[in-house]
Amino acid sequence: MRNSSENYQPVSKHRVNGTDMYQQHRRRLIELFQDNPDHLLYLKGGSVAHRYQTDYEYPFRQESNFLYLTGIDEPDMAAFFHCGSGDFTLVIPRRTAQFAVWMGYIRTPEEYRNRYEPDHVIYDDEVSDWLKKNHPKKIHCLPGIESHIESLGYPAETGHLQDALAYCRVIKSEGEIDHLKKAATVANEAHIEVMKAVKPGAFEYEMKALFEYQTVRNGLVHAPYSGIFASGTGSAILHYTDNQKQMHDGELFLVDAGSEYRGYAADITRTYPVGKTFSPLQADLYDIVLDAQNITLNMIRPGNKMEDLHLTAAQRIVSGLRDCGLVSGSTEELMDANIFALFFPHGLGHFLGLDTHDVGGYPKGTEVIDRPGLRFLRARRTFEPGMVLTIEPGLYIIPALLEPAFNDDSKAAMLNTERISELFGFGGIRIEDNVIVRENGMENLTTVPKTRREIEHLR
Repeated sequence: MRNSSENYQPVSKHRVNGTDMYQQHRRRLIELFQDNPDHLLYLKGGSVAHRYQTDYEYPFRQESNFLYLTGIDEPDMAAFFHCGSGDFTLVIPRRTAQFAVWMGYIRTPEEYRNRYEPDHVIYDDEVSDWLKKNHPKKIHCLPGIESHIESLGYPAETGHLQDALAYCRVIKSEGEIDHLKKAATVANEAHIEVMKAVKPGAFEYEMKALFEYQTVRNGLVHAPYSGIFASGTGSAILHYTDNQKQMHDGELFLVDAGSEYRGYAADITRTYPVGKTFSPLQADLYDIVLDAQNITLNMIRPGNKMEDLHLTAAQRIVSGLRDCGLVSGSTEELMDANIFALFFPHGLGHFLGLDTHDVGGYPKGTEVIDRPGLRFLRARRTFEPGMVLTIEPGLYIIPALLEPAFNDDSKAAMLNTERISELFGFGGIRIEDNVIVRENGMENLTTVPKTRREIEHLR
């Protein structure tokens, strides 16, 4: 794999470019509060976290909303945004000499102005005096921060800012899409390297180490989530993170892992044999999932809805299971009995951005669909250009779901209990791509092989 580190350097190594992207984000947010020109918006950045009561530091990752508006990837910052003028006031900590001894260089206010282009820079011990000069009528903040604002003597409003930020973040700017593409490029390459390397006798954690090596060597040092490297029955555990098992020929290996570029995530899943080829049963079930994904990818265009794609994928899965002799009945009967949820228990996908499961999936007032399978759908939205999402149908043999259904008269008649029971050690299959909704369809950012022919050729 080529080393593209010259293209993907960590943000801390050079001056932040693309400041216009963050200015654009701030303008979009402040427009939603333009009827309140005497109000302020307040956001608090993240701080370094430690493991329990020790001095072991977890890698710092900025709070996503703060990063969205400022581009600042340093701890202990805060910011005010004036709803009238649009001014961005950066609040920086007043560091002591001991900070320099232990943690490194202390930037001056002027350096922060040059690096991040705020309109004003103040120290955290100057906030009270600064607020007295600005006389805000109200300060909007995220839930959990109101006590800090109220301690300064000002009314805090927590009912609007969170929804406003989600509204803004759900449609990605071109700068954000560029970041997402760079994250996807590295994640694609890392997945391919793991796909080449898997073999019987290897341990899951070796593949995890290889994946992380490929991302870190490209300068992407933060993982957007804990990767899943699951073989055998572990591939049916949706958030499997043990990653300790030794892999064996005849098993499937599911890799759900991504990378993060300047806060923006890639989230890709592939499933393939630990050995060189799929068994006949693995091939049949794999093609069902791949067909379900391809059908739903072709449905992505402005105006369509995520729940309709989910149900389409579910229909393909139950019809495929019927063709394999695992279930019986018409597609309509199987869907009405929610048989699909026994094998496909999670949502079809989610929004992707600064968080792997990004904000905006459920606009205010949108209710969860109270139906098996769809209860866990992470987004109920009509697609619009600029949305970025994952499409990840799955098919799993999970005894904890299937055994109770064997004793449910409304479902048991549709299940080939003997055949399904023989597959309790099978595991699961999931295929996940990252896509952008465009005016006339979608753009797929994922290039990791996924047809059986491509996978077996690479293996």
